[in-house]
Amino acid sequence: MAGLGVVCVAVYVVIFLTLDQRQNQTLDMKREAVEHLLREGRGAHDLDSVRHLLNDFLAGHDELTLSVADNSGHIFLPPQRAASADVKVERFPVPLPPDLGGAGTASLAFDQSKDKELLLRLAWTLGFAAVGGSLVLSAAAAFGVRRELAPLRALVRQTAAVSADRLELRLDGRDQVEELQPLIAQTNDLLDRLAIAYRQMESFNADVAHELNNPLSILINSCDFALRRPRSPDELKETLQSNLEELRRIARIVADMLFLANAQRGAQASRDEVTELAELCAEVLDYHEGSLQEAGVRGVVRGRARASVDTGLLQRAIANLVGNARRYATRGTEVVVEIEPRGKEIYIGVINEGPEIPAEHLPRLFDRFYRVDPSRTGASKNHGLGLSIVAAIARMHGGKATAASVGGKTRIGFTISSGAVPT
Repeated sequence: MAGLGVVCVAVYVVIFLTLDQRQNQTLDMKREAVEHLLREGRGAHDLDSVRHLLNDFLAGHDELTLSVADNSGHIFLPPQRAASADVKVERFPVPLPPDLGGAGTASLAFDQSKDKELLLRLAWTLGFAAVGGSLVLSAAAAFGVRRELAPLRALVRQTAAVSADRLELRLDGRDQVEELQPLIAQTNDLLDRLAIAYRQMESFNADVAHELNNPLSILINSCDFALRRPRSPDELKETLQSNLEELRRIARIVADMLFLANAQRGAQASRDEVTELAELCAEVLDYHEGSLQEAGVRGVVRGRARASVDTGLLQRAIANLVGNARRYATRGTEVVVEIEPRGKEIYIGVINEGPEIPAEHLPRLFDRFYRVDPSRTGASKNHGLGLSIVAAIARMHGGKATAASVGGKTRIGFTISSGAVPT
């Protein structure tokens, strides 16, 4: 409406100025014509002839009226018709016959009433055009916007249909404009990640319940059995020792879960002084020497590098990898802790010879509570968080965990970011 209003006002002003200019030009032309008639008129030597000459001149000009007075102010040629209130008057001296004094003053009046009526009709027309045009344009714009936004509303309905029990739904971008395609693709990718995360969360909750249910059931059954009849102090002591082992297992599970939760919230490793990684790995192997001998394998460290790391966390990650390799290594083979500088990163991995891990399991080895063996063999000793902790410690050091299994050898390790120069 503002735009149309400005246009209408501009049109009105232009026409108003045009009419005013036309009136002025008309008065100037008629003034010159009157002066010329009185100056060049022949036979106009008396009052009647002057009147007749001027009346003939005004014939056909209804918007003009003319009056002439001599120098004494006597009007000898009064206006031919009554003038309206809206007139534009131009007064100028004119020559007269000698018997009329030789000179006088003429008043030429232009009737503006018709032009003002025209301007009034124009103002109403432009006003209605501005209002009506604004309404028409608004309605057309509303219809056009509603039609163009229909696909977007369809996207809103599709998004609203996605819920926890319908995570397979995705946004359909076939009927959408090109500008929305990147947003739709990113939203679908986000829904894919959310679906994966939600399934992992459900699996995690089930695994947590399963891992905690076993020791809790053992504790409840043990206490219930001990209370059924009087027990000797030795029997009660044995029961308490068994319960204490299960409580420690629960405590380890809870502690590991708290560690993973802190790591997931973005906790970073505290960097100690530069450490010789080969010596640190050797210390871990020394600690596991008894279990390695019991499994019939030998621990070896290969490679050297120095880096600033959180010694305690790194020892924990390496210990988890060594323990995992020991469980699956073939007797009589070596468990190799490998240290390999890679530019600004250092790779630490543990290699064992034994059964290959199927390729479909490798991407999920570092998921919490994930086991390649769905029967949960050995779950009483290993609750499935070891490799998840390894991945978390790698992230806390600015690296990532990796796994590969081919040719009868399994290599599981991680990288840490460090600017240290290898030795």
